[in-house]
Amino acid sequence: MASPTLDRPALLRARLAVYGFFLLAGLTFGTWTARIPAVKARLVLSDGELSLGLLGIAAGAITGMQVVGRLIDRFGSRRVAIPTAIAQGVVLVLPAYVPNLPTLAAALFVFGLMHGSLDVSMNANAVVVERAYGRTLMGSFHAVFSIGGFLGAAIGGLFAHASVEAGPTFLSAGLLIVVLAAVSSRWAMRDAAEASEGPAAAAETAAGLPRGVLFLGVLAFCCLVGEGAAGDWSSVYLVESLGSAPATGAAAYAAFAVMMTAGRFAGDRLAALLGPVRLVRCCGILAAGGLALAVLGGTQATGMIGFGLFGAGLSCTIPQVFSAAGHRDPAQAGRALARVASLGYAGLLAGPVLIGGASELSTLRHALLIPVLLSLFVAVTASALRSPRAAHASGAATPALGDVPS
Repeated sequence: MASPTLDRPALLRARLAVYGFFLLAGLTFGTWTARIPAVKARLVLSDGELSLGLLGIAAGAITGMQVVGRLIDRFGSRRVAIPTAIAQGVVLVLPAYVPNLPTLAAALFVFGLMHGSLDVSMNANAVVVERAYGRTLMGSFHAVFSIGGFLGAAIGGLFAHASVEAGPTFLSAGLLIVVLAAVSSRWAMRDAAEASEGPAAAAETAAGLPRGVLFLGVLAFCCLVGEGAAGDWSSVYLVESLGSAPATGAAAYAAFAVMMTAGRFAGDRLAALLGPVRLVRCCGILAAGGLALAVLGGTQATGMIGFGLFGAGLSCTIPQVFSAAGHRDPAQAGRALARVASLGYAGLLAGPVLIGGASELSTLRHALLIPVLLSLFVAVTASALRSPRAAHASGAATPALGDVPS
């Protein structure tokens, strides 16, 4: 049920604003990823040197996530999302014009800082819009992020195909990102923190995190270990372990990504139908079964199908975890989301390394069973998404629409 204080057009504009934030965030990262080889070639970096530079993104993102939560709870998600969204289009340009590796690492630190801050603040604003609508919308927001990533990769690929350097690519994409940010900023919804600044708000943000947020972060870590593993190892597994052609190996990750995006678009309806707990439980089982099929099936067909099912299984979990964290306590949504996002991002970084290390000790096939076990863990512990207050009031029954208050 929609909020009685906002008319339907205002609600729609607020929802479109969040779509805009998620779209530009995906567009930024997709464009950067597509032009990494051009930046590497311009600076004449080795693989090892590039890896050192790329650590700047991780360091910046985690730093931003640690700081931005309190700012959101103090000043409001809209006031944080707007400047960081605009900054995304500006800082994207920096890596194309730096002269050496140290300045590249510094530029990527700033890039990661803005990206991590936007990640948390746009999810916090998404929670505000969900609360106004009275139903789950987080799945479609995250699906739009994936669409933005595809578009950014396509833009970067087109410029690369035309032999255009990274600088003009980032300038063109950056201008588009700033325009999207400006349009979204006009429609973004205010939240309670923005409307009630002062000693009371400051006292609220000094309280401890809501109960269960840390474990929600553990679930995010488990899911993003799998996502990171699929991104770096799905193609390698099909080519080196199953003897596939490189094009077929690349199609395995494409199947994973497409099914994840499709699952996120369907996730809001599924959450309304099943409730978030039952949905995440089913998704955990589907993810574990899909990856087990890919790993144990032993054929190219089962590999392709299995990674597609793995993507579908992971698709709804992160949006539901983020939504649950943001709704635990509206006064502390920023810090709760920052904690969950930080642990999830750690999983995304750790996943490829964990799988690679385990494959050195055994085989890649055995190493890929780690995300299978983590997905089963998510399925078993999915009840953590239920709010402690809701569980107490309902006798632990699964709510139909999650813990989104109307």
